[in-house]
Amino acid sequence: MKRVVAAMVVLTLVAGAAAAIAQSKPNFAGKWTLVPDPNAPAPTGRGRGMGGLGQAFSAEQNDKTLTVVTTNEQIGEIKAVYNLDGTESKNPISFGGQSVDRVSKVKWDGAKLVITTTTNFNGNALESTQAWSLDATGNLVVESTSNFTGTPTTTKATYKKG
Repeated sequence: MKRVVAAMVVLTLVAGAAAAIAQSKPNFAGKWTLVPDPNAPAPTGRGRGMGGLGQAFSAEQNDKTLTVVTTNEQIGEIKAVYNLDGTESKNPISFGGQSVDRVSKVKWDGAKLVITTTTNFNGNALESTQAWSLDATGNLVVESTSNFTGTPTTTKATYKKG
């Protein structure tokens, strides 16, 4: 009888831990504004940096998708919808009469959301990755890695909600 009770206690603890892990996936919905890093070098050129999110963006999230809307001076509003179930998301953008294909896949790494995007520009496939997480104060931290310049480059940006 003691073994049955012990087994039930273990099953209850495992089920509770699984539920806690499932609930640990953060919701990134909101309007986000870049927190300037006083130690970062000043941006050069016209690149957007910050993993393509820019100075500010908005995000909506439900059980199935994360929708991110940014604004770019040259292109205007850019909307990307990411499937949170790991299936491919296609988010092409058009500017200057050209279309750029972007295909993304999302995976959860604990409480971190990892978005891997392949961008096809003039027959060249370029890959970038964004890892989204919330820090202890509720700020969004985005670590971005891309090979757009031929050499992998990693940046880290922090965004404040509001």
